[in-house]
Amino acid sequence: MLRKRTGTGSWQDVTAAQFRAEVTALARGLMAAGIGPDDRVAVMSRTSYEWTLIDYASWAAGAVTVPVYETSSAEQVEWILGDSSACAVFAETSAHSEIISGLRGRLPGLAHLWMTGALDALAAGGRQISDQQLEQRRAGRTAADLATIVYTSGTTGRPKGCEITHGNLLADVRNAVAALPEIFETPDCSTLLFLPLAHVFARIIEVGFLESGAVLGHWPNLNTVADGLGEFRPTFVVAVPRVFEKVYDSARQQASASAAQARIFAAAADTAIAWSKAHDGAAAVRGAGLPLRLRHALFDRLVYGRLRAAVGGRMRYAVSGGAPIDERLIHFFRGVGITVLEGYGMTESSGAATMNRPGRNKIGTVGQPVPGVTIRIPDDGKIQMKGQSIFRGYWRNDAATGEALDPDGWLLTGDTGTVDDEGFVQVTGRAKELIITAGGTNVAPTVLEDRLRANPLVSQAMVVGEGRPYIAALITLDREGVQSWKKRHGQPAGASSGDPADDPEMIAEIQRAVDDANKAVSRAESIRRFRILGTDFTEASGELTPTLKVRREVVAKDFAPDIEALYSRAG
Repeated sequence: MLRKRTGTGSWQDVTAAQFRAEVTALARGLMAAGIGPDDRVAVMSRTSYEWTLIDYASWAAGAVTVPVYETSSAEQVEWILGDSSACAVFAETSAHSEIISGLRGRLPGLAHLWMTGALDALAAGGRQISDQQLEQRRAGRTAADLATIVYTSGTTGRPKGCEITHGNLLADVRNAVAALPEIFETPDCSTLLFLPLAHVFARIIEVGFLESGAVLGHWPNLNTVADGLGEFRPTFVVAVPRVFEKVYDSARQQASASAAQARIFAAAADTAIAWSKAHDGAAAVRGAGLPLRLRHALFDRLVYGRLRAAVGGRMRYAVSGGAPIDERLIHFFRGVGITVLEGYGMTESSGAATMNRPGRNKIGTVGQPVPGVTIRIPDDGKIQMKGQSIFRGYWRNDAATGEALDPDGWLLTGDTGTVDDEGFVQVTGRAKELIITAGGTNVAPTVLEDRLRANPLVSQAMVVGEGRPYIAALITLDREGVQSWKKRHGQPAGASSGDPADDPEMIAEIQRAVDDANKAVSRAESIRRFRILGTDFTEASGELTPTLKVRREVVAKDFAPDIEALYSRAG
């Protein structure tokens, strides 16, 4: 049912019976410690076997699991633990433990702090809990009961807790598994889960694989996932676009030791893309003439086979979600022999709502609705969805729930899109202001922007990063603030003193403002680079609304070269 990596780097099989015994023992330990039905149990850890064990043990004990990103700042941890009224939290590292311990004085309801590396001791304390007591607790839960509260970034800055029931999870995973028989109905189906389990995307894979009977493994570090894929040799993976970009970039770099090798890889990539585009989705290849077939066969021996071997040699399918993926990447991997299926969903939809299928893969779309989900797009062009996987609301936030769900239960995603005559959905625009990086991280820019504007030198700030590898920022300077700063630093205040954006001391001061803003968010959400603009945003230019809010689309267009410079090596 699972494979667990040992300290020696080998993988140990875990049968369904063994996993059930571990879940049962840990659930007893939780009950003995006083965890009751509907109590919230938080987990702050990287993706691991222990994370999944805690998840299922908490559910068996009737509790509600609350994920916390292991990269979260102290402010974020305090908000999630406090807002959810968590009575217990599991921490993976001493750094996590220190953050939580430092908050306990402000979290009176937090009774327990356990380490994920000491689960045996917790389980041992539950021996007095009988089988009958545990079964009564487990059987007392229904599909309508709350399974987890997953906090997602909102445009107001405070993460909102999505209430996801057991029924939501089961509806989503059972329908997704039914939609993908080519993947799940193979005797050797396995996956290596490396996305953070605090994200609903990874959580759905956890539940889906255990529900389907396929084999699940875990890998804690996204930066070393190439090592994990080579060891585990999965047949299927789920990833965000950034992972596919890294695999491609790594292959290109390894194959570019010389100019001749670089040319070979470029030709191989072009051939793979051409091969994919000639493919009609069925077994035959249309439009692939003899020259293309010969080139493809040659590069399969020279390039593609090595790339497949680098990811374990058995991978046939992958699903990309969390952010838009470049169509050329999908074509490249399909030409190499790995079919990438793009899907679409939200935390509020418990994960996947639409998905391409192996036999119906329309590249450039996010696929058709999975069974059990209905998609509609009214005249305003904004995607709405309905079904058993749609969450029941935001935790303790009726106002936000009312904005997200209409009276008939339709989820108002805020994303814009279209549906073609075959039912394939294309997402044309993301919800207002929320940024989704290439790595699938949801970032509420106002948290960072508000902190930046608190610095007297900063007039306006716009965080960017949609579909990009990291978060960056455009910053404009406040004229009066600059003059005051110059005066304090003994510099002439006139324009003849040069562009303040080029002043090393000024840049260092803005860097301190960025560092302060980053304290409010996780590492994945933090600003990595910034650019000080030589002009301010104005209402006259259309970059500001009458209420002085930044018009993001206008600024992105007006300062496109500056944004591109933030993601170039020379910028």
